[in-house]
Amino acid sequence: MPILSLNKVTKSYQSKLAVNEVTFDMPEGTIFGMLGPNGAGKTSLIRIITTITKADSGSVFFDGSPINSKSAEKIGYMPEERGLYKKMKVGEQLIYLAQLRGMTDKEAKNAVKYWFEKFDIADWNNKKVEELSKGMSQKVQFIATVLHNPKLLILDEPFSGLDPVNANLIKDEIYELQQKGTSIIFSTHRMEQVEEICDNIVLINQGQNVLEGGVKEVKEQYKEHVFEIGYNGAISSTVLENITVVKHQDQKLLVKLEDAKNPNQILSHLINNGVQLHSFQEILPTLNDIFIKVVTNPNV
Repeated sequence: MPILSLNKVTKSYQSKLAVNEVTFDMPEGTIFGMLGPNGAGKTSLIRIITTITKADSGSVFFDGSPINSKSAEKIGYMPEERGLYKKMKVGEQLIYLAQLRGMTDKEAKNAVKYWFEKFDIADWNNKKVEELSKGMSQKVQFIATVLHNPKLLILDEPFSGLDPVNANLIKDEIYELQQKGTSIIFSTHRMEQVEEICDNIVLINQGQNVLEGGVKEVKEQYKEHVFEIGYNGAISSTVLENITVVKHQDQKLLVKLEDAKNPNQILSHLINNGVQLHSFQEILPTLNDIFIKVVTNPNV
């Protein structure tokens, strides 16, 4: 059963159609990339999922039931524009935010203690948020988002402002939360991060979902039958006749095959002509390539 299911969700703001009949299912326990250019409708969708706003039409099911105001207690949301109270002490603020999500005072204090120890930041308890650096504030915001053990975690640009060490720390926590059963929506413009972290994706463009599926399946769907062949020695130009060479440099051939042609035919041809091969691999498009292709050429 999907942890989250949207069916023909639509949302308008005055004359602006922000979300246009978006439909997708998010498998439970996955890291799910929500992608799209600026103004595509991602934030509007997230606001509907988190119950901040309501859809004009369509349905949203969360954890098997229609989404409602109580659903927010099972959801953690870290927006790109962080929302901590600058004058409030870190420990007090985290306890307060946890209680807003339904935790008792004792549960909240125990959870704060657990995360302070986990991140080795117990000395931050009495600091005011305004005393923290951007990276430190980011870690506190992450703790505030996961403190109440949400079933669904929504992270909007979670690595923004973090140095590589702390980015890896947060990344490890994301993986650990997934292993414990948390479902995670990961929204970012960084396609390489999506490729590394996400299991499934949905691409939103002009208020509509234009692409969805598993990361591996999507890359397979958009592959262009390009292969990289590494060789030793030299290759004469006559050997490469009737082969579509995309690039030839540093003893590497990048070749494009016609749909009906088997890559073994190319390999056999090169071997039979005395070429010493040492590597062969298919080059799949990156998510960034696919993103640009789908957004700029929606009919492709």
